[in-house]
Amino acid sequence: APARAVRKAWKGSMDLDPYLRVANEVADAAAQVTLRHFRTGLNVETKRDESPVTAADREAESTMREIITSALPKHGVFGEEFGLDMNGESDFLWVLDPIDGTKSFITGKPVFGTLISMLYCGKPVLGIIDQPVLKERWVGALGTCTRLNGRNINTRKCAQLSDAYLYATSPSMFSGRSAEAFGRLCKSVRIPLYGCDCYAYGLLSAGHCDVVAEADMKPYDYMALVPIVEGAGGVMTDWSGRPLLASDEGTLDDLPGEVIAAGDATSHAQALSALDW
Repeated sequence: APARAVRKAWKGSMDLDPYLRVANEVADAAAQVTLRHFRTGLNVETKRDESPVTAADREAESTMREIITSALPKHGVFGEEFGLDMNGESDFLWVLDPIDGTKSFITGKPVFGTLISMLYCGKPVLGIIDQPVLKERWVGALGTCTRLNGRNINTRKCAQLSDAYLYATSPSMFSGRSAEAFGRLCKSVRIPLYGCDCYAYGLLSAGHCDVVAEADMKPYDYMALVPIVEGAGGVMTDWSGRPLLASDEGTLDDLPGEVIAAGDATSHAQALSALDW
Protein backbone atom coordinates (compact mmCIF):
# COMPACT_ATOMS: atom_id res chain seq x y z
CA ALA A 1 0.00 0.00 0.00
CA PRO A 2 1.37 3.47 -0.83
CA ALA A 3 2.31 5.83 1.94
CA ARG A 4 0.42 9.12 1.79
CA ALA A 5 2.88 11.86 0.99
CA VAL A 6 0.80 14.86 -0.05
CA ARG A 7 3.10 17.76 0.71
CA LYS A 8 1.87 19.96 3.56
CA ALA A 9 3.91 22.32 5.68
CA TRP A 10 4.42 21.43 9.33
CA LYS A 11 2.44 24.06 11.23
CA GLY A 12 4.46 25.99 13.77
CA SER A 13 1.62 25.66 16.25
CA MET A 14 1.90 21.86 16.24
CA ASP A 15 3.57 20.60 19.39
CA LEU A 16 6.08 17.79 18.85
CA ASP A 17 6.52 17.10 22.57
CA PRO A 18 3.74 14.48 22.82
CA TYR A 19 5.29 12.58 19.91
CA LEU A 20 8.76 12.89 21.41
CA ARG A 21 7.46 11.32 24.63
CA VAL A 22 6.14 8.37 22.62
CA ALA A 23 9.38 8.12 20.65
CA ASN A 24 11.46 8.02 23.82
CA GLU A 25 9.18 5.36 25.29
CA VAL A 26 9.63 3.34 22.10
CA ALA A 27 13.42 3.71 22.34
CA ASP A 28 13.42 2.63 26.00
CA ALA A 29 11.39 -0.48 25.22
CA ALA A 30 13.55 -1.44 22.22
CA ALA A 31 16.69 -1.02 24.34
CA GLN A 32 15.43 -3.58 26.85
CA VAL A 33 15.02 -6.11 24.06
CA THR A 34 18.32 -5.50 22.30
CA LEU A 35 20.37 -5.45 25.49
CA ARG A 36 18.87 -8.76 26.56
CA HIS A 37 20.03 -10.35 23.30
CA PHE A 38 23.35 -8.55 22.73
CA ARG A 39 26.40 -10.86 22.74
CA THR A 40 24.33 -13.96 23.47
CA GLY A 41 25.11 -16.00 20.34
CA LEU A 42 21.77 -15.47 18.62
CA ASN A 43 20.79 -17.59 15.66
CA VAL A 44 21.16 -15.51 12.49
CA GLU A 45 18.84 -15.93 9.52
CA THR A 46 19.28 -14.52 6.01
CA LYS A 47 16.50 -12.47 4.41
CA ARG A 48 15.63 -12.39 0.71
CA ASP A 49 17.94 -9.43 0.16
CA GLU A 50 20.81 -11.43 1.73
CA SER A 51 20.89 -9.22 4.83
CA PRO A 52 21.01 -10.86 8.26
CA VAL A 53 18.13 -10.82 10.77
CA THR A 54 17.72 -12.16 14.29
CA ALA A 55 14.94 -12.75 16.80
CA ALA A 56 16.10 -9.54 18.50
CA ASP A 57 15.26 -7.49 15.38
CA ARG A 58 11.76 -8.93 15.19
CA GLU A 59 11.01 -8.80 18.91
CA ALA A 60 12.22 -5.21 19.19
CA GLU A 61 10.14 -4.03 16.23
CA SER A 62 7.02 -5.80 17.50
CA THR A 63 7.45 -4.06 20.84
CA MET A 64 7.99 -0.69 19.17
CA ARG A 65 4.91 -1.07 16.99
CA GLU A 66 2.72 -2.02 19.94
CA ILE A 67 3.62 1.16 21.80
CA ILE A 68 3.00 3.42 18.79
CA THR A 69 -0.32 1.84 17.79
CA SER A 70 -1.53 1.93 21.40
CA ALA A 71 -0.59 5.59 21.93
CA LEU A 72 -1.36 6.83 18.40
CA PRO A 73 -3.78 4.37 16.79
CA LYS A 74 -4.43 6.53 13.71
CA HIS A 75 -0.74 6.83 12.79
CA GLY A 76 0.87 4.63 10.17
CA VAL A 77 3.93 2.51 10.88
CA PHE A 78 6.63 1.29 8.49
CA GLY A 79 9.38 -0.96 9.81
CA GLU A 80 12.24 -2.98 8.37
CA GLU A 81 10.97 -6.33 9.60
CA PHE A 82 7.17 -6.09 9.25
CA GLY A 83 6.61 -3.56 6.47
CA LEU A 84 3.93 -0.90 6.10
CA ASP A 85 0.65 -0.54 7.98
CA MET A 86 -1.04 2.77 7.23
CA ASN A 87 -3.79 2.40 9.88
CA GLY A 88 -6.22 4.53 7.92
CA GLU A 89 -5.56 7.89 6.25
CA SER A 90 -3.17 9.55 8.68
CA ASP A 91 -0.67 12.19 7.56
CA PHE A 92 1.69 10.74 10.19
CA LEU A 93 3.95 7.79 9.48
CA TRP A 94 6.48 6.28 11.88
CA VAL A 95 9.52 4.70 10.22
CA LEU A 96 11.44 2.20 12.35
CA ASP A 97 14.64 0.20 12.23
CA PRO A 98 14.87 -1.84 15.44
CA ILE A 99 18.55 -2.67 14.93
CA ASP A 100 20.34 -0.58 12.34
CA GLY A 101 23.65 -2.37 11.95
CA THR A 102 22.60 -5.97 12.49
CA LYS A 103 26.04 -7.15 11.31
CA SER A 104 27.64 -5.09 14.08
CA PHE A 105 25.05 -6.37 16.56
CA ILE A 106 25.66 -10.04 15.80
CA THR A 107 29.44 -9.58 15.99
CA GLY A 108 29.26 -7.84 19.35
CA LYS A 109 30.23 -4.33 18.21
CA PRO A 110 28.26 -1.55 19.98
CA VAL A 111 27.84 0.86 17.09
CA PHE A 112 24.43 -0.46 16.02
CA GLY A 113 21.43 1.66 16.92
CA THR A 114 17.66 1.75 17.10
CA LEU A 115 16.27 4.28 14.63
CA ILE A 116 12.89 5.93 15.18
CA SER A 117 11.43 8.61 12.96
CA MET A 118 8.07 10.25 12.47
CA LEU A 119 7.14 11.66 9.07
CA TYR A 120 4.47 14.29 8.53
CA CYS A 121 3.20 14.13 4.96
CA GLY A 122 6.45 12.56 3.83
CA LYS A 123 8.83 14.88 5.70
CA PRO A 124 10.86 13.52 8.64
CA VAL A 125 10.10 15.89 11.53
CA LEU A 126 11.36 13.78 14.43
CA GLY A 127 14.24 11.34 14.73
CA ILE A 128 16.04 9.27 17.36
CA ILE A 129 19.27 7.26 17.29
CA ASP A 130 19.52 5.14 20.41
CA GLN A 131 22.69 3.21 21.24
CA PRO A 132 21.64 1.19 24.30
CA VAL A 133 24.99 -0.40 25.15
CA LEU A 134 26.81 2.94 25.35
CA LYS A 135 23.64 4.61 26.70
CA GLU A 136 23.74 7.38 24.12
CA ARG A 137 20.60 8.84 22.59
CA TRP A 138 20.44 11.50 19.89
CA VAL A 139 17.09 13.27 19.53
CA GLY A 140 16.27 15.58 16.63
CA ALA A 141 13.02 17.47 16.11
CA LEU A 142 12.06 20.04 13.50
CA GLY A 143 12.72 23.59 14.67
CA THR A 144 14.87 22.62 17.68
CA CYS A 145 18.54 21.93 18.36
CA THR A 146 19.54 18.26 18.32
CA ARG A 147 20.31 16.83 21.75
CA LEU A 148 22.63 14.03 22.85
CA ASN A 149 21.56 12.68 26.25
CA GLY A 150 19.75 15.96 26.88
CA ARG A 151 22.63 18.23 25.86
CA ASN A 152 22.49 20.50 22.79
CA ILE A 153 25.04 19.51 20.15
CA ASN A 154 26.34 20.98 16.91
CA THR A 155 28.26 19.83 13.86
CA ARG A 156 31.66 21.32 13.09
CA LYS A 157 32.55 23.36 10.05
CA CYS A 158 34.95 22.05 7.43
CA ALA A 159 35.99 24.70 4.93
CA GLN A 160 37.87 22.30 2.66
CA LEU A 161 36.76 18.80 1.72
CA SER A 162 40.43 17.82 1.63
CA ASP A 163 40.44 18.24 5.43
CA ALA A 164 37.33 16.10 5.97
CA TYR A 165 37.03 12.84 7.85
CA LEU A 166 34.58 10.67 5.91
CA TYR A 167 32.57 7.71 7.18
CA ALA A 168 30.70 4.92 5.41
CA THR A 169 29.52 1.65 6.88
CA SER A 170 31.42 -0.52 4.39
CA PRO A 171 33.04 -0.18 0.96
CA SER A 172 31.02 -3.22 -0.09
CA MET A 173 27.79 -1.19 0.01
CA PHE A 174 28.90 0.53 -3.21
CA SER A 175 28.91 -1.12 -6.63
CA GLY A 176 29.08 -0.08 -10.27
CA ARG A 177 28.34 3.60 -10.72
CA SER A 178 27.99 4.27 -6.98
CA ALA A 179 31.42 2.68 -6.35
CA GLU A 180 32.96 4.97 -8.94
CA ALA A 181 31.32 8.04 -7.38
CA PHE A 182 32.33 7.03 -3.87
CA GLY A 183 35.86 6.44 -5.08
CA ARG A 184 36.01 10.04 -6.31
CA LEU A 185 34.79 11.23 -2.93
CA CYS A 186 37.37 9.14 -1.07
CA LYS A 187 40.16 10.71 -3.13
CA SER A 188 38.87 14.16 -2.20
CA VAL A 189 38.82 13.81 1.60
CA ARG A 190 41.57 13.61 4.18
CA ILE A 191 40.73 10.13 5.52
CA PRO A 192 37.93 7.67 4.65
CA LEU A 193 36.81 5.47 7.56
CA TYR A 194 34.43 2.52 7.81
CA GLY A 195 32.31 0.53 10.21
CA CYS A 196 30.00 2.82 12.19
CA ASP A 197 26.48 2.20 10.81
CA CYS A 198 24.04 4.87 12.09
CA TYR A 199 26.51 5.81 14.82
CA ALA A 200 28.53 7.76 12.24
CA TYR A 201 25.66 10.20 11.81
CA GLY A 202 25.58 10.70 15.56
CA LEU A 203 29.31 11.41 15.53
CA LEU A 204 28.86 13.89 12.69
CA SER A 205 26.02 15.63 14.54
CA ALA A 206 28.18 15.95 17.66
CA GLY A 207 31.06 17.50 15.70
CA HIS A 208 33.48 14.57 15.57
CA CYS A 209 33.57 13.88 11.80
CA ASP A 210 32.64 15.79 8.68
CA VAL A 211 30.92 13.69 6.01
CA VAL A 212 28.98 10.42 5.85
CA ALA A 213 28.18 8.94 2.43
CA GLU A 214 26.34 5.68 1.90
CA ALA A 215 24.48 3.69 -0.74
CA ASP A 216 22.09 0.73 -0.89
CA MET A 217 20.02 2.36 1.86
CA LYS A 218 16.31 2.02 2.64
CA PRO A 219 14.04 4.70 4.18
CA TYR A 220 14.19 3.03 7.59
CA ASP A 221 18.00 3.31 7.42
CA TYR A 222 18.05 7.10 7.14
CA MET A 223 14.74 8.89 7.83
CA ALA A 224 15.51 9.18 11.56
CA LEU A 225 18.92 10.64 10.78
CA VAL A 226 17.65 13.66 8.82
CA PRO A 227 16.19 15.69 11.74
CA ILE A 228 19.22 14.80 13.87
CA VAL A 229 21.79 15.99 11.34
CA GLU A 230 19.81 19.08 10.33
CA GLY A 231 18.98 20.03 13.92
CA ALA A 232 22.70 20.01 14.72
CA GLY A 233 23.46 22.39 11.85
CA GLY A 234 24.31 19.84 9.17
CA VAL A 235 22.91 19.04 5.74
CA MET A 236 21.57 15.66 4.60
CA THR A 237 20.30 14.85 1.09
CA ASP A 238 20.52 12.27 -1.64
CA TRP A 239 23.61 12.28 -3.87
CA SER A 240 21.96 14.76 -6.25
CA GLY A 241 21.36 17.25 -3.45
CA ARG A 242 17.62 16.61 -3.20
CA PRO A 243 15.91 16.50 0.21
CA LEU A 244 15.02 13.07 1.59
CA LEU A 245 11.24 13.17 1.39
CA ALA A 246 8.66 10.58 0.47
CA SER A 247 7.53 11.39 -3.07
CA ASP A 248 4.13 12.89 -3.79
CA GLU A 249 3.10 10.04 -6.10
CA GLY A 250 5.07 7.06 -4.98
CA THR A 251 5.63 4.78 -2.06
CA LEU A 252 8.55 4.75 0.33
CA ASP A 253 10.15 2.17 -1.95
CA ASP A 254 10.64 4.92 -4.57
CA LEU A 255 13.12 6.81 -2.40
CA PRO A 256 16.81 6.94 -3.32
CA GLY A 257 19.31 4.51 -1.82
CA GLU A 258 22.24 6.95 -1.88
CA VAL A 259 22.49 9.48 0.96
CA ILE A 260 25.08 12.00 2.10
CA ALA A 261 25.35 14.01 5.30
CA ALA A 262 27.81 16.80 6.01
CA GLY A 263 28.52 19.10 8.90
CA ASP A 264 27.85 22.26 6.94
CA ALA A 265 26.65 23.50 3.56
CA THR A 266 30.18 24.13 2.27
CA SER A 267 31.48 20.61 2.79
CA HIS A 268 28.16 19.21 1.56
CA ALA A 269 28.41 21.14 -1.72
CA GLN A 270 32.03 20.06 -2.22
CA ALA A 271 31.13 16.43 -1.51
CA LEU A 272 28.28 16.54 -4.04
CA SER A 273 30.70 17.94 -6.61
CA ALA A 274 33.15 15.11 -5.93
CA LEU A 275 30.44 12.46 -6.21
CA ASP A 276 29.30 14.00 -9.53
CA TRP A 277 26.12 11.93 -9.35
